[in-house]
Amino acid sequence: MSVTQALLIAVFVAAIESRALGYATLTMRFSPLMTGMWVGLVLGNMEVAMVTTAAIQLIYMGVVAPGGPLPSEPSISAAVAVSAAVIGNLDPNAAVAIAVPVGLLGSYLYQLRFFLNTFAIQKMDVYAAEGESHKLAFWIGAVPTMISFALFVPTMFIALYLGAPVISDFMNSISNGPILHALNTVGGGLAALGIAVTMHVIGNQKLLPFFFLGYFLVVTANQFVSGINAVSTAASLDVTMSSITTVTWAAFGIIIAFLYTLFTAKKEEDEDEDDED
Repeated sequence: MSVTQALLIAVFVAAIESRALGYATLTMRFSPLMTGMWVGLVLGNMEVAMVTTAAIQLIYMGVVAPGGPLPSEPSISAAVAVSAAVIGNLDPNAAVAIAVPVGLLGSYLYQLRFFLNTFAIQKMDVYAAEGESHKLAFWIGAVPTMISFALFVPTMFIALYLGAPVISDFMNSISNGPILHALNTVGGGLAALGIAVTMHVIGNQKLLPFFFLGYFLVVTANQFVSGINAVSTAASLDVTMSSITTVTWAAFGIIIAFLYTLFTAKKEEDEDEDDED
């Protein structure tokens, strides 16, 4: 990774973590996808970057920050893990295992940002008492942004320029050993954690059938698309269709039964309310 590439990625992450681009950056902070796309664009390998960041995205599904800090910073984890994956051509699951500890360290960096911003509060109080609206706006908006850039740009640059190549070289050195196998296994299992968090966030049990319906539609759609792309004869289509097991069709049946019960119960409730009126 060159100095320019590391600097471009570091500035992008700093813009997200500082919310310099408005509310959109808050949304990008919760999701690693935009950071992964930027890393792929800067490093010139969009395909590997997006496949890797899609795997990382699974562990951050349903992550919210009700109190400000996140348990792990998706943008920071994606910047380092995707960079290491692109440079070292790592398996996405191994990159996921890298992203978790990096994201955890990033959360402490974000909390340090909160601490540094407290030094600007005294000036805010002074200008608020004096009614200096322009100066108050500067200290509320511009100063915390500059503090964030001063914090995130150097730290992310060092982590990317020095850390990503070291990580990729280390992963390549253990590529044939049990350690990488363990990382792939752990990284693959972390996706289930993201799905579980999403189900917990949904909360309303009536919405869960829609979640499972979307999941199984994606699973079967992948089978159909691969069949359409690979089909040349009717026999190959039959082979692809048979890969969708009876368990999948049973899951569809259960989901449809739940949805039918949900909609008919809702209809009966509406009819009872109309009769009462």
